[in-house]
Amino acid sequence: MDTSNVLITNDAVVLGLLLGILALVFRTSHSTHPKLVKFYSIVPMLLLCYFIPSLLNTFNIVDGEHSQLYYVASRYLLPACLILLTLSVDLKEIAHLGFKPVVMFLTGTVGVIIGGPLAILIVSAFNPDLVGGAGPEAVWRGMTTVAGSWIGGGANQAAMYEIFSPSNTLFGIMITVDIIVAEIWMAFLLIGIQRKEQLDRFFKADSSSVQRLQEKMEAYGKSIERNPSTTDLMVMAGIAFGATAIAHAGADLIAPYLEVHAPGLAKFSLTSKFFWLIVIATTIGVVLSFTRVRSYEGAGASKIGAIFIFLLVATIGMKMDIRTLADHPGLFLVGGIWMLIHVVLLVVVGLMIRAPYFFLAIGSKANIGGAASAPVLAAAFHPALAPVGVLLAVFGYVLGTYGAWLCGLIMQAAAPV
Repeated sequence: MDTSNVLITNDAVVLGLLLGILALVFRTSHSTHPKLVKFYSIVPMLLLCYFIPSLLNTFNIVDGEHSQLYYVASRYLLPACLILLTLSVDLKEIAHLGFKPVVMFLTGTVGVIIGGPLAILIVSAFNPDLVGGAGPEAVWRGMTTVAGSWIGGGANQAAMYEIFSPSNTLFGIMITVDIIVAEIWMAFLLIGIQRKEQLDRFFKADSSSVQRLQEKMEAYGKSIERNPSTTDLMVMAGIAFGATAIAHAGADLIAPYLEVHAPGLAKFSLTSKFFWLIVIATTIGVVLSFTRVRSYEGAGASKIGAIFIFLLVATIGMKMDIRTLADHPGLFLVGGIWMLIHVVLLVVVGLMIRAPYFFLAIGSKANIGGAASAPVLAAAFHPALAPVGVLLAVFGYVLGTYGAWLCGLIMQAAAPV
């Protein structure tokens, strides 16, 4: 984007604009006006929190690419919200969810690994030039970076960029394919939440374990609910950002140490600071759930965490440029076929094991989106379910680079010569 044509470049102004948009969406989504009620019965509120900020970037009102707001939200607000959301987590109840969430997560991973090569084979049958190329311009090289992102996250994507060395131009195009295709799928997942009962009937799924976890967390929250005092709010801020500071300090120590002394762990993202930031923050939150600190859920810990999540959502949306859908339409076709294979495999396995829609959605998003998106989607079902998304997303970071590397080798073999 040409920053000289951008209307607003001051991040302080952009932040106010994003919060104003979020406030408007929340206010209208809770309106009793019949037309608004009907509108939000069709369009998920969370989808608007992505889409409207994307329009600001699309029409050069803000510069999502160079704004620092996403960095601040992902590095400071995300770990803080993970801590606040996991304060009251009940690990025993999560364990009662059984093996199905893990199966659906691994199915999503396999779907990405085999989906890339299959997409190349399908497209090469009618347009081999679209998935061809040689050297750094070979399309399969760029697709490895999408595989890294879709199994793990940004750190895994960067690792694939270093390993397979696509050209900068190809890499830039693939980042756009990654974001747009993933967010279109996110839109379908959000729409599905509003029809989760029908989808559970389609899968012949028993969602009682999910419902039991949600009800137990709701009951616990109500049993300790209180009107938060200024002291409560200050203590929660201290816990959230103090623990975030510890997570950053730990990541700054662990990641460089492993990078020097165990560089082979890079393929598991264990040399990524962001990986350790998420792991340490989540661990602190889980540990605190065994202490009296969990009572701060009654003062609104998860509500504050939800505010942080929605601000993160808005900054993610602000990075999208809808106009890019018209650029390189062929590669978007490849990405769409790839995603479709991922989805079809999830549906087939979901039918086989009778998995609730929640497990399908989180199993997919823990791969495609990672820790920045999985808890968002889980919280859209219910805030009490956010920790499930976080825990699965951590597995995604571990598997991401290795799975994407394997996918890259298969895509190289499948690519037309």
